[in-house]
This record gives sequence, structure tokens and C-alpha cells, in this order.
Amino acid sequence: MKKFVVLYNAPQSAESAMAESTPEAAAEGMKLWTDWAAKAGDGIADLGTPLGGGKVVGNSGVSDAETGVAGYSVLQAEDMDGALKLLEGHPHSCSNSATTTAPGPSSPPTSPPTKARPSPSGST
Repeated sequence: MKKFVVLYNAPQSAESAMAESTPEAAAEGMKLWTDWAAKAGDGIADLGTPLGGGKVVGNSGVSDAETGVAGYSVLQAEDMDGALKLLEGHPHSCSNSATTTAPGPSSPPTSPPTKARPSPSGST
């Protein structure tokens, strides 16, 4: 199975949206997420989390991020079509937001094996 990173783009952070909504609207929004997660099942490698308040670090220093990335998830599927199928009925596809899906590496990077080295005194 390949992994796919899904970035949720929204006009405001999840924290701001929740702060501005009624408890009933917040509960309805969470139900959309739990229903989608139950349907996607094992296709969800990492449900992720809302994001916000990020920083951009570059050659000219650090500044506030203005990308609109509101959260992420990691899906697993055989191919991009399978990942896109998992997103059918996703809460972000039913709102004023969008998702960006990108495949991850075909296999996770591995560290080179470590060789046992004798101690300087010759004992182990």
C-alpha cells in the first residue's frame, strides 16, 4: 500500500471555525468527520489533526504562514485512484474548502545498519 498526504485548505483555521460555531454546528461537523472516517476505515493511516498558526522559515527569516492549510491526514491505498475514492463524501468536499492529495515515497526511508564497534579498550 502507498501512503498519500491529504492537506485540507480552508479560508480559516479549524480553531477559528469552531470558536465561531454553535455547539450544535460543531457536533454536526464532528459527526461528518466520524462518519467519513468509519467509511474510509483502514484506508486512514493517520487521521491527522487541524493545523494553524504555522511559520515560514526561509533565507530571509521567519514569518507567519498564510497558506490556508487547515489540517492534514495520511491515507493508504494501492494508487491515486484508490486514495481519491477514499475521499468521496469527505467533509471538506461538502464545504468551502479543498483538499490536496500527494503520494508519499514508495517505501519509507531506512537508516543504514549500524555495525557493532569494539570499545577503545578492546572489551565489549
